[in-house]
Amino acid sequence: MSEFRDFLNEQMKDPEFKAEYDALEDEFVIIQAMIDARKRSGLTQKQLAERTGIAQSDISKMENGNANPSLRTLKRLAAGMGMRLKFEFAPMGA
Repeated sequence: MSEFRDFLNEQMKDPEFKAEYDALEDEFVIIQAMIDARKRSGLTQKQLAERTGIAQSDISKMENGNANPSLRTLKRLAAGMGMRLKFEFAPMGA
């Protein structure tokens, strides 16, 4: 993993690359929150799919950043994990 981290750190020196990477930060946060919640629930993607009726392949796509789930889908995923979806608006720079 350190090879990737070294590569990423080198790429981040390029202002254009850094701007694009930073623009995706919110998506990365949501994806990681989904994965962390599923793992805390002790569920595999397959088990979550069975609970929610969302295809396991679609859950995989969301967790890999290859799909943009709707608010409704995120709520279904949360409910399938025995959770509720919570988000907030925060001041810029916070």
